[in-house]
Amino acid sequence: MSSHHIVRDDQEPALIIANGASCDPELLGQLLEWSPLVIVLDSAMERVMELGIKVDVLLGDFDRGFDPHQYKTSQYPIEIIHTPDQDKTDLEKAFDYLIGRKIPAVNVVWATGKRTDHTITNITNIARYRDTLKIVILDDHSKVFLLPKKFEKWYTANTPISLIPIGDVTGIHSDNLFYPLQDDSLKIGYRTGSSNRVLEDGIVKIRHDKGDLLMMECID
Repeated sequence: MSSHHIVRDDQEPALIIANGASCDPELLGQLLEWSPLVIVLDSAMERVMELGIKVDVLLGDFDRGFDPHQYKTSQYPIEIIHTPDQDKTDLEKAFDYLIGRKIPAVNVVWATGKRTDHTITNITNIARYRDTLKIVILDDHSKVFLLPKKFEKWYTANTPISLIPIGDVTGIHSDNLFYPLQDDSLKIGYRTGSSNRVLEDGIVKIRHDKGDLLMMECID
């Protein structure tokens, strides 16, 4: 797979490659083309190297005998960041790194699909970065991001959309969804907005008063 480096502008989203299930090479290639910065978690580095991807930052706790310095030549120039803190996942540490560099947005791939515990953690943890980093998690079947309190976007009719609460979310209103929400509440484990869809071509509006609400644009 070809390298990135077509764009060099920190206003474009960075790309993090985690270590879950691989995504379609076409999706990965599209993201690489527009990413000014590619961060790879140490657990995925060997898989990434097999694809011939140029890596800007290698980040992780480097446990289990992992030697990051072997990539100094083959991936030159590369920044190697040791993050031994066991109270955070490597993905969270990558988010913190981007915040420290004042990069405002990031796309994340390979963050779902292998282990369910990792998938749930990776998706729900983006809520804590609401005010500091715009995060989008992508795989071959979904695009996941945290909704602002007021959201508007144009969609084609019948686009599958799921609204998944993190904890309790109240005061939810929607326009142009097949199953409308009118001052509704959602609670993880009890009631979610899964498997909704866009009613007709046009703007979908979603707003909520309190809580963290995930949007999942889905592909069957």
